[in-house]
Amino acid sequence: MTENSKRSGVMIGDVVIVRQPVSVCVPKNYEVVLSLRAEGSGVLSYQWFTTTEQEVPGATQPDLRVAPSETCLYVCRVHDQFFNCAISDWIRVKVLDVAPSGLPQAWQGEPCVALHPVSQQVPEGRSLTLRCAAFAVPAPQYQWYRNGLLLEGGSTGTLQVDCTAAEHAGWYLCSVSNVLGETWTKAANVDIVAADKLPLRTPTATDKVALLIGNLNYAHHPGLMAPTMDVHELANLLRQLGFRVVSLLDLSRDQMQAAIDEFTQLLDRGVYGLFYYAGHGYERSGRNYLVAVDAPQPYRPQDCVCVQRVMHGMQHRCSALSVVLLDTCRKWYNQNCNQSEILPLEPSGNTVYGYATCEDAEAFEMQDGGKSTGIFTKYLNKHILKPERVTHVLEKVSEDLGRDPLVTGKQAVEIKHTLKEPRSLTDPVRTSGHTRELRLRDACWKQANKLPRKMRLLFRCGVEVEVSFSALFSNVMVVFGAVRTPGARAEDCTLTLRSSPAMEDIFSGPGRSEEIDSLILSKSENADCTLRLCALQKLQGSLLIEVELHYTHLESRQRLKESRQLDVGKPLVASCKLDRSRPAGPARGRREPPARSLGNLPSGKTPGQRVADAPCRPSTRKAEVKAAHGNEPEENDETEMWGSGALTSSPGP
Repeated sequence: MTENSKRSGVMIGDVVIVRQPVSVCVPKNYEVVLSLRAEGSGVLSYQWFTTTEQEVPGATQPDLRVAPSETCLYVCRVHDQFFNCAISDWIRVKVLDVAPSGLPQAWQGEPCVALHPVSQQVPEGRSLTLRCAAFAVPAPQYQWYRNGLLLEGGSTGTLQVDCTAAEHAGWYLCSVSNVLGETWTKAANVDIVAADKLPLRTPTATDKVALLIGNLNYAHHPGLMAPTMDVHELANLLRQLGFRVVSLLDLSRDQMQAAIDEFTQLLDRGVYGLFYYAGHGYERSGRNYLVAVDAPQPYRPQDCVCVQRVMHGMQHRCSALSVVLLDTCRKWYNQNCNQSEILPLEPSGNTVYGYATCEDAEAFEMQDGGKSTGIFTKYLNKHILKPERVTHVLEKVSEDLGRDPLVTGKQAVEIKHTLKEPRSLTDPVRTSGHTRELRLRDACWKQANKLPRKMRLLFRCGVEVEVSFSALFSNVMVVFGAVRTPGARAEDCTLTLRSSPAMEDIFSGPGRSEEIDSLILSKSENADCTLRLCALQKLQGSLLIEVELHYTHLESRQRLKESRQLDVGKPLVASCKLDRSRPAGPARGRREPPARSLGNLPSGKTPGQRVADAPCRPSTRKAEVKAAHGNEPEENDETEMWGSGALTSSPGP
């Protein structure tokens, strides 16, 4: 009882939490309600907090609705007007980044196994690790069994045996239960074998990381079409192979170098690293250069990124497999200018180069079924999921491209490698003994891929609007706005989204918007309004999203407007500080359009998009533009008639 209540003569009871919130285990972005109940005198106030002891905005009710993308802790403080206070138990919302395909349609929180233990052979004397995980609300309890007998100490999702012996062989099962029910995992057979009877080991990775860069909107050189879809599709395929992917579009030279530096820091012993680039490029004296979007006309090696410098960085990290894939031209550059001061590569095993074309030749992009693609990447994406060594995959790419009549005699894949083991991009990831390094890499990778959480806004007119976010690339985010509750006093609701600062839209030009709109529509979740935000690497401060609601008032019949503003911080790659050279602003020599609300996404084609209807009509992915002063590489501006499978090369400006 407080001193104030004693003097007033009023009996005031303590605040008591009569029902604590419970921990849960749910799929990524699954909406779950955390609840507690408390008793006390007068009106009780609530405030929820997260792991970092930061207040959850708007979380002032006994029920908290969350849809987390990662595991975090929550706690709630309850107090009354007499300064009595109670703190709930800390609870854990565990997020499993596993497809929730097995969840029943009307799931009530009963245990549902998401990860089953895997049968395996273990050398005698080595460690055994079996894992299982389940979705459940409340969080599940685990109990392991071997050959039907309960295992003492086997009460977590991971069963560990440090030094195996013959008696550890057998069938393993795990019981998963909570107050709503019990279920069982599939059985896993563990065979303990002598070391001399083990089959040859399949190579494994301790982790897999990939950096994908696509440059298309050049300030002083011809723009490209294919890198958008090429990077997007390759990123999705690499994620299926277990890679942590960072995908970026339209980077300046400084931003490219910063991204590559961050990427190489994720590499370590046992890690597979893959670097992919699509855009303008050239070759000089056996060295390859990648042209940044801000490269001047004419450009010099110091305006570009040297590929051999990228490989040097990867080699110094002693990665188990280093792969560089370049969908770019290799036309010779002026041999008289100074080249990058980079020493020859050290002799190092398990490095692979995959060039889209051979020395002093161009690489081509094309329209394939209305979709822009680089011819090299088209065939790369066809074969990359195959469980074969990297060089064999690239050989299949080379064979397919060699049979393509559109580029016969004009483009041929070149492969260089120092593989000393049969390494494959499909090799499994085994993290045993590398837990600390994996945790650090995981934190760095998440920093570049963290999205704002889904939010609901209640306007004064009673309309409730949901704002959600999706990443098309690591520096391109889409904001979705949707009216979820129309309200009792409003009708004909429409939404408009804006950002501050206004981020540029690199897809607004003729012929570019249709493909990217198809990606947005696949993620739109019945959104009423969509805002596309590009070049997030230029963001210097917090990003503000303004949600503007227009509606007709049912009583006055007036058309009214209300707006709310959300601070979403620095999403995705914005928090990685890649743009260290100058404040955010338009690229040199080009006027940037402001961010725009897409509203209803267009379905018609602009005149500039008609060429997409021609089947497989390619155009050169040019490395350079012919300059008046003659120190640029010679431009291939031949123009051949379209027909009979002939190739059409775009003339220079």
